[in-house]
Amino acid sequence: MKIIEIKSLVIPEVKVIRYARFSDDRGYFTETFRKSDFAGQVPFFKALDFYQINESCSKKNVVRGLHFQWNPYMGKLVRTVVGQMVDIVLDIRLNSPTFGKAIAYDMPASRDQKFGDWIWVPPGFAHGNFYEQDTIIEYFCSGEWSPQCELGINPHSADIDWSLCDPNIKKRFDQISAHGALMADKDRQGLSLSDWKKDSRSQFFVYGAF
Repeated sequence: MKIIEIKSLVIPEVKVIRYARFSDDRGYFTETFRKSDFAGQVPFFKALDFYQINESCSKKNVVRGLHFQWNPYMGKLVRTVVGQMVDIVLDIRLNSPTFGKAIAYDMPASRDQKFGDWIWVPPGFAHGNFYEQDTIIEYFCSGEWSPQCELGINPHSADIDWSLCDPNIKKRFDQISAHGALMADKDRQGLSLSDWKKDSRSQFFVYGAF
């Protein structure tokens, strides 16, 4: 594969990896992932293996998340296949300088783009997304799903700090939320950030441990 850019977002542990597409009059071809290229150009991937690959289809106005797990910890490498995903990442690491802060990254998919994007959400962050159109995403997981060691924070928790988030994207999230976002019951019943901080399991997520 041809990796053309690796950039850190405003929370620097969260990365976007952009890869090239090769187009002609028939359409395009791309390698979306090649382990040797990731290991050679994205240093922290040398120590990673992926154990699970998921595909998710979401309808317009769906909000998912914010999910995380331990034992095993799970990082996620996520891309949009069809449609438009806006990825949400929340820092849940105790003592982190960005603890409690959420960011969002817009990831539309277009056949006309000369590139595709992955977003890397490492362990130590809660992850979710929202959708303004019907969308399919794919994500590689660095740990197998462990439902007994999974929790979530409600993305509408009033104590989440959105100050690092692009205000235009936050406005779009608020518009979907105000008009009856489609959410799973377990996501609506997710913890607030303050409840998470008081939860004994938060000790599994400490800044500098990952």
